[in-house]
Amino acid sequence: MTSPRPELLAKLTPVLTKRWLSPDAWRIDTYEQLDGYQALRKALKSDPDDLIAFMKDSGHRGRGGAGFPVGMKWAFIPQNDGKPHYLVVNADEGEPGTCKDLPLMMNDPHALIEGMIIATWAIRSNKAFVYIRGEAIHAARRLRNAVEEAYAKGYLGKNILGSGHDLDIVIHSGAGAYICGEETALLDSLEGYRGQPRLRPPFPATHGVYGCPTVINNVGSIASVPHIVLNGGAWWKSLGSENSAGTMIYSLSGRVQNPGQYECGMGITLRELIELAGGMLPGHNLKFWTPGGSSTPMLTADHLDVPLDFDGVAKAGSILGTTATMIFSDRDCPVYATYRWLMFYTHESCGKCTPCREGNYWMTRTYRRILSGKGTHADLDTLLDTCDNLLGRSFCGLGDGATSSVTSSLQYFKQDYLDYIEGHRRPLLNEADLVGAH
Repeated sequence: MTSPRPELLAKLTPVLTKRWLSPDAWRIDTYEQLDGYQALRKALKSDPDDLIAFMKDSGHRGRGGAGFPVGMKWAFIPQNDGKPHYLVVNADEGEPGTCKDLPLMMNDPHALIEGMIIATWAIRSNKAFVYIRGEAIHAARRLRNAVEEAYAKGYLGKNILGSGHDLDIVIHSGAGAYICGEETALLDSLEGYRGQPRLRPPFPATHGVYGCPTVINNVGSIASVPHIVLNGGAWWKSLGSENSAGTMIYSLSGRVQNPGQYECGMGITLRELIELAGGMLPGHNLKFWTPGGSSTPMLTADHLDVPLDFDGVAKAGSILGTTATMIFSDRDCPVYATYRWLMFYTHESCGKCTPCREGNYWMTRTYRRILSGKGTHADLDTLLDTCDNLLGRSFCGLGDGATSSVTSSLQYFKQDYLDYIEGHRRPLLNEADLVGAH
């Protein structure tokens, strides 16, 4: 294992992660000792509209995958409409490979709570929800305990710090459905209905929780807010690249020496991240990787120097997504990896729309056939045709995301498919796996 160069270590920029290694980092006393709730005091002295304008000027973009400007999303909320406004934090982290929001909530829950109080002040909301994945039991406990601590210290409840701002926060655990990471399916689940995406328009900004104006933001998007308020928009911009302000937590997994979370300024490259992680495992050479989880098109070793920011990854033909950087070597099979991801999407499809419900089901069967040595050349055309019927024709982004690994693996690794079809490679699945796959 090689040690990273000193100049590369300097690219580690702990902002969201700066408290993670502190003793009892999740406790409110530790948080207050390390600048906690100072940004709130500063924000409460600002006019809500000025705070929204400040967030727009900071260039802060959402950390949930789409990269939508946070301040702009806040500004969409209609004011003086006579309706209650709501903030919902999407903590339903379920993308394969993604692991940034859960450790953030485990290690620094008060950063999220402070960010929520500031955001609700800006959008004039008195009720906020955190929708957390049902399996994330420990993170939910940490959040609930942090909320109790914040109430006890006067940061939540009535007349927060004498500002006149009232806020109650509810931590809501879901039932373990990936589809509820889609914001409108999340809203239905939060209201007690089956988690399925809603038809849009109307959009959540005007018709969200209980039919009222609602802002939905990712955990990282909101937890960044106190740092931006405390240090300024120009500082936040200086940490990232053009059109991609600030830092990002890159979750490295797979064939590296030290997998984990690495917070760096946006625009760092995979080559640099792999070096920070101690390099590839002995005997492994990079073959393919995902920049933002299984729903983003895979890239190859030719993309090692692509800037990992919103624009750089888009120019390379993929999406930054949740920065779930899964790293695969020449010992891994892109066909089998795609098959496993498709199994996930097939299982998690809510079934509301035909393209996603049927398309993923039949693509999974086609992959079983190919990996069992029973595939044909026509199967590759069938996969691409199915993806064409999924992409842009599904009710929500789950169907679109499911096609990413299929089309990108066929683009870069078609020969791997042909090796199974033409008998040049030993089948990975056996006859038993083919039951019902025809």
